[in-house]
Amino acid sequence: MKTQTVIVTGASSGIGKEVARYFLERGDNVVINSTTARKLERTYMELGGGNHLAMVTGDVANKETGEKLVSTAIEKFGSADVLVNNAGIFETRPFLDVDEAYLDRFLNTNLKGTFFTTQAIIPQMLKQHNGVVINIGTPLVNHGLTGVPITAQMASKGAINALTVQLAAEFGKSNIRVNTVAPGTIRTPMHDNDADQSAGLHLLNRVGEAEDIAQMVYTVAKSNFITGAIINVDGGMGAGHNLN
Repeated sequence: MKTQTVIVTGASSGIGKEVARYFLERGDNVVINSTTARKLERTYMELGGGNHLAMVTGDVANKETGEKLVSTAIEKFGSADVLVNNAGIFETRPFLDVDEAYLDRFLNTNLKGTFFTTQAIIPQMLKQHNGVVINIGTPLVNHGLTGVPITAQMASKGAINALTVQLAAEFGKSNIRVNTVAPGTIRTPMHDNDADQSAGLHLLNRVGEAEDIAQMVYTVAKSNFITGAIINVDGGMGAGHNLN
């Protein structure tokens, strides 16, 4: 299987770190990103450093960060084959309490971060006449939960699904594939020790592990014929709940 150069945003912990590890262990080159230099450096060392790994600190809401990611990938590894737009934030706040600054936080990181990082990398993929963009979404954009006030977050994440489909249409003829992988509740530091409390949201009556998402991201990256897809990896959350 062809060695790819994979860029992973939000890779200092959780899903992003596991995605980076999964590709590295299978022989690919990886460029990791985070806004926090200390955490990124710690992850870099944890993943083993070495000749197949590079890191770029920066806020993905700034297009300059995406430009630095692609230039680093090309300078160190010679290509930019896969972009995993994983960077994102999640909190809860009632709709009537959401002000402009709060909404902008989610639009900047979740939507603009994905939009502009992709915009920075697509030109290289056009040169290569090949590339894969994988956005990390959520099944909750189509699945309301009473008592979980997440309108700001879901407004930004819902836009990711629309962006995925439109990019797949615009660049499909250039052999650039664009998809979204949508996790259910995953055991990551974002949930502290509370992840298992969400088990009943999934038909499997358990939460997922970061490796479950990494496996699907890897599968989509290596595929030649998946594009424009929103792929739930959610233990059945999108289909229903386990009331037991």
